[in-house]
Amino acid sequence: MTIMGSHAVDKAVFLTAQALRGVSHLDWSAPAARLEWSCYDTAVHVGSDFTAYAAQLTGRATGGYVPFEISADPGTAPAGLIEIIEATGGLLSAAVAAARPGDRAWHPYGMAGADGFAAMGVVETLLHTHDILGGLGVQDWEPDADLCEQVLDRLFPQAPRDTAAPWPTLLWVTGRAALPGLPRRTAWRWYAEPVAAGRVVLCEISPQVAADLHTGGTGGFAWAEDGPGEGTRFASGMVAKAREEGTHRPGWGAYAIVRTQDRRAIGGIGFHAAPDADGHAEIGYDLVPSARGNGYATDALNGLAAWAFAQPGLTALHASVDADNAPSHGVVGRAGFERTGSAENGGVRYTLRAPRG
Repeated sequence: MTIMGSHAVDKAVFLTAQALRGVSHLDWSAPAARLEWSCYDTAVHVGSDFTAYAAQLTGRATGGYVPFEISADPGTAPAGLIEIIEATGGLLSAAVAAARPGDRAWHPYGMAGADGFAAMGVVETLLHTHDILGGLGVQDWEPDADLCEQVLDRLFPQAPRDTAAPWPTLLWVTGRAALPGLPRRTAWRWYAEPVAAGRVVLCEISPQVAADLHTGGTGGFAWAEDGPGEGTRFASGMVAKAREEGTHRPGWGAYAIVRTQDRRAIGGIGFHAAPDADGHAEIGYDLVPSARGNGYATDALNGLAAWAFAQPGLTALHASVDADNAPSHGVVGRAGFERTGSAENGGVRYTLRAPRG
């Protein structure tokens, strides 16, 4: 995973300011491309994001955003908006440079350190510069390819690298364009803290992504040809329902299993619900047929179990396996689960206890 620093923020801000100055004479009340905001509001949003990310880092906020907002003075011209972007981008750059190695802060797409917030700042300004320019009639702007590649590596482990150059891939993975064989995304997110699990990486299926998957979409992933499976769609429905009922707890839902070799999603894994009062949780998984028999499910189960036991309060994980599903019995056995009885559906119940000490 690429570690991004203040120099990346500085470079992105420079490219943004340079591009926007070329259109500063135009009317920024026009809608930004594919957004509900105007170009003016989009520029203010970039400055707001830079400031918010800097505050998250300096305040080491853990429960939400630091409660403030910024705005432009009434009547601020486009040139003034560009100054806001440069100034607030400098704040983020300084916060990233000053952060200590262990500093971490909250973001709805995952806790992150300085490198994560640097990457988030870069992706915000690159994409919204594209949106502003598109709204003002400029369609051919393309930022530095290395910078785009760094952002993809840091925040988008689900984005394939074999289909297009970094900038078109970044536009695809953020729902702004299609790629050959990959239609434009209708739901997407980045991953500040994906779960590394051997030859796969686990990307949490948030409620918006879950709703898209449950209703037949891709959830913003590039799937293997035989995916997503029905088990993953069903689990996504459980996440969406939990959000509607107010019982969703981030981290304790479903995850897409993404093969690191080709960045294709090959299945799902996750929890039926957050741990109960005794610290017990149920885990399940589902791989597309073409990915079975290669140990990916074991990698994913080991990785997510390690994540789960690193959270406070979990004492045991349970899994139910159909009696005649020999491969799945092998998966839970290799992950250290022990047979503990019969499941309600007539299958076999397995349990993995929290490590001691």
